[in-house]
Amino acid sequence: MQELNKLDTLREIIDRGQYIVALCGSGMMEECGIYPLKEQERAYRIEERYGRSPEYLYTDAFFNTRTEMFYDFYKHEILADLEPSASTYALAAMERAGKLKCIISSNIYELSERSGCKNVINLHGSIYHNHCQRCGKTYSVDYIRQAKKVPYCEVCGGVIRPDVSFFGEMLDSEKLSRTLEEIEKSDVLLLLGTSLSSEVFHNYIKCFEGSKIVLIHNEETLMDEKADLLIYDEPKNILPKLGY
Repeated sequence: MQELNKLDTLREIIDRGQYIVALCGSGMMEECGIYPLKEQERAYRIEERYGRSPEYLYTDAFFNTRTEMFYDFYKHEILADLEPSASTYALAAMERAGKLKCIISSNIYELSERSGCKNVINLHGSIYHNHCQRCGKTYSVDYIRQAKKVPYCEVCGGVIRPDVSFFGEMLDSEKLSRTLEEIEKSDVLLLLGTSLSSEVFHNYIKCFEGSKIVLIHNEETLMDEKADLLIYDEPKNILPKLGY
């Protein structure tokens, strides 16, 4: 199917959809300029600098036992100044038009909210929310950035922890429940910058009982053929063309 025909098909699917949910994966983050920690080249560079793999650095155990080194890693590797891409602004327009009901995202940069989206579930938390482990006082990301080494609470002196999910941690149960509810309600599922075999999303996708799955991703992956519409491209090159 030619690209123009696929775009027409995508528009038709969205126009007919009654409850559309978007799953936004690492590809949505990549088009904003940052790759996942486990991406080969990035992981190699991190291990070369810190002498440890990102799978070990980005864990609760490392945060609690090597807090100063964790924050050196966190500030240099995680606290990126990402700007939303054209795809997230297109999703916001779809939401305002009443077509898109919910966005479920795996990124921690609030790209969707910063584009104007309202109903967003950030599965892995957000760099913009941080709290003192001792008294619970909340802190901005700027407070974390400005701390010389480890950020401490100005009230009780406790260590401040980012409200993000580290590798190996259980996800927030309320977010999981909401995610399952939204997918079960949906009749159209948009997989953007992710795949049906995604490590993050594949268990949730199993709960989908709707009519159409649309996959927009720039890499071929396992199970692609199970999508009802498959477009190999970056979402930012496709979604704005819908014209919502």
